[in-house]
Amino acid sequence: MLYHKRDTAGSGNSGKSEETTMKLTFMGAGSTVFSKNVIGDTMMCDEFHDMEVALYDINAERLEESYLLITKMNESINDGKATVRKYLGVEQRKDALRGADFVVNAIQVGLYDPCTIIDFEVPKKYGLRQTIADTLGIGGIFRGLRTIHVLKDFARDIEEVCPNAWFLNYTNPMAILSGYMQRYTNVKTVGLCHSVQVCARDLLNHVGMEDKLEGCRTKIAGINHMAWLLEITDKDGNDLYPEIKRRAKEKNATEKHGDMVRFDYLDKLGYYCTESSEHNAEYNPFYIKAGRDDLIEKFNIPLDEYPRRCVNQIAKWEQQKEELMAGGNVQHTRSREYASHIMEAIVTGVPYKIGGNVINRGMIPNLPYDACVEVPCLVDKSGITPTYAGALPLQLAAMNSSNIYPQMLTIEAARTGSRDLIYQAAMMDPHTGAQLSTDEIVSLCDDLIAAHTAAGYPVVG
Repeated sequence: MLYHKRDTAGSGNSGKSEETTMKLTFMGAGSTVFSKNVIGDTMMCDEFHDMEVALYDINAERLEESYLLITKMNESINDGKATVRKYLGVEQRKDALRGADFVVNAIQVGLYDPCTIIDFEVPKKYGLRQTIADTLGIGGIFRGLRTIHVLKDFARDIEEVCPNAWFLNYTNPMAILSGYMQRYTNVKTVGLCHSVQVCARDLLNHVGMEDKLEGCRTKIAGINHMAWLLEITDKDGNDLYPEIKRRAKEKNATEKHGDMVRFDYLDKLGYYCTESSEHNAEYNPFYIKAGRDDLIEKFNIPLDEYPRRCVNQIAKWEQQKEELMAGGNVQHTRSREYASHIMEAIVTGVPYKIGGNVINRGMIPNLPYDACVEVPCLVDKSGITPTYAGALPLQLAAMNSSNIYPQMLTIEAARTGSRDLIYQAAMMDPHTGAQLSTDEIVSLCDDLIAAHTAAGYPVVG
């Protein structure tokens, strides 16, 4: 990868050097805490102390907050060596991207208000209840549609002004967005999630086997938010699953806790998965059913969890902002996020292993060839290379496939603008299809299309 002298045009400049070794563009920089984590992680890499950071957002207030915070952090942990610039709005997007080596995507199109509210409240009129609605379900489908509407423009700009950049996507719905970018643009894309890194740790903590974490080995593959912990062994190679399953079944039978759906997966399907129970409660037809509040109670399912989190996060942000911005000494400890490790491995050539979201191409042979899957990937100077994971147990492949086909239909709907494909994606969604008739689904989709369009966030066209 060639690095070069950067164009210093742009709003804001907290650095001193026009020569940089690497340019990182952060799309959705108003996600201040997350941008701090990723950029702080990267500043802590020896190769990137003098990098250029381009912060891009369409919200002026949040962009300014992030700019001030990242600038302070640059001074505190990096002696001010990095160059930090801010870019606001569509008019400055190409300047933000120009010459970038890596682009981190963390946008949320439509935010909590109005779009998340629409995703939850309109389906409620049809009796359709959700927990998170950012990955699948009717809410995840529409989140994907309106976000691809924006990513199309991102892709055109990247292809024009930084065609060699790696696009590191953190935005949900991960498989839908990464799958679109990988299949229908020329942008080098990988999807990154937090759940692979913490899957084994969380499981062992939940069943009281924390002492087995050190040196344990795992194999994980599947799709984003439903990748499967296929193997888990201790440092001596002993299979930990038999004892984990025994404890998990006993815990589900004797107490209420926050991971009851995944523990039910363990009992009924034989394997644990990467993402939380509140997420997985809505990826299938089993747990959230009309007129079955007994199941909501039995599996401790937090309906409307994501809107509740949004309200709490908004309320907390002002306090967090004051704490983070107080004084000039903004510290950072390197996080578990993959982004900085990917950049480091590609630049230095020192290999690093991640769980990445990539197009299948036979890595999991009993899932669709063009699906976006989550598998172990090797990162080095050649880029990001998926590894062969092998066929999944049939019941796990069936669960994944029930999510994959609505995801692929959503991608096609976004690509073509076809309402019929939107209807069909919703019909094939396991939760939506189990609750509503085909006519009800068509009516619900029409209502959601109209609501998002009226709010200024079109999903077709």
